[in-house]
Amino acid sequence: MIEMPAEIALAAGKIEQANTPEAVLTITTPAGKQRTFRHGLTDVSATVNTVLVDLAKMDVLADPDDVTGVGHRVVAGGEEFSAPTRVDERVIDDVRGLSEYAPLHNPIEADYMGAFMHRLPKTPMVAVFDTAFHQTMPPVNFLYSIPISYYKKFGARRYGAHGTSHDFAAHEAAKYLGIPLEDLRMISIHLGVGSSATAVQAGHSLDTSMGFTPLAGLTMGTRSGDIDPSLVAYLAKKTDKTFDQMIKILNDHSGMLGLTGFSQDFREIDKAASLGNERAAMAEQIFVNSVVRYIGAYTAEMHGLDVIVFTGSVGEHIGYIRHRILDRVAFMGIAENPAKMAIQGTGMLTMPESKIKAMVVTTNEEVMIARDVMAIVAHRAKN
Repeated sequence: MIEMPAEIALAAGKIEQANTPEAVLTITTPAGKQRTFRHGLTDVSATVNTVLVDLAKMDVLADPDDVTGVGHRVVAGGEEFSAPTRVDERVIDDVRGLSEYAPLHNPIEADYMGAFMHRLPKTPMVAVFDTAFHQTMPPVNFLYSIPISYYKKFGARRYGAHGTSHDFAAHEAAKYLGIPLEDLRMISIHLGVGSSATAVQAGHSLDTSMGFTPLAGLTMGTRSGDIDPSLVAYLAKKTDKTFDQMIKILNDHSGMLGLTGFSQDFREIDKAASLGNERAAMAEQIFVNSVVRYIGAYTAEMHGLDVIVFTGSVGEHIGYIRHRILDRVAFMGIAENPAKMAIQGTGMLTMPESKIKAMVVTTNEEVMIARDVMAIVAHRAKN
């Protein structure tokens, strides 16, 4: 929960194992208050009601009707949604209709939008789509080299993800550098459980590493990233698995976890590598290679590069990963500042004389969503 326009966090919450008997809801405040709930969370409506009631009990929200707007992060917006959108019944139906692009996320988000609309009927609801930022990509970058009829009939194309994070990082980097966003050629690198790279030119997404789904692109915690599609069919035959089972393996049991055999946590992997675990060391190299590949490609696409921005949990906090990536592209004119490699918050990673800058931006997707909500609310008020 965020107070706008000051952008002050009032409370944060997390739901684990949602809509099951084991569901756990935790609400915390910056002041250190915390409440945990393990009952009455068996469905979406009950969870929404519990959140609102207990925000009041924690003296965060006096009356649910005081909420100015509710932002809903939606993973897949397809081509239908290229900007934040006021939620109504049609939008909920459309989000549900796009579930085949994000079967684990869109259906539940549609349920939550409906539940919040029912509980707060007078409060504006705004859907913010992870894919929307990438709708500025030109066809040369979003089309796959497959029969064009598959795109026209089935929407088979690159959609990308992490759009809200990349958008926030781009704006914050430009603000920090004191350079108009329109004048920057930037590569935003979101590294976390899921990882992606985006070429941002003049504030718009030019190209991005994730594809039709978030499975493509960089090596990730449990996702394979880019892979030859023929290998999926080959392994399905060899292991007597269905195509869906293979996709699950590529999503949940591959990436750093699959390569190391024991973890997706970079700190654990690096510790093992330092103790002589060759698989761990190789996994780190493969991960770095996957990022460097996209830096090279996007620099060429933009005819140059002004700044590399690291964000996401790994990008913001794991200094040795940032160093290894930047060391590989130092030949491009990147002069690292050794004293800054371990920084944890927003700041520069390079020397003042560095031809290409590199920096960290602490991502705040919630604030970006709140900004989008307020823009929709303000527009509605004017009309």
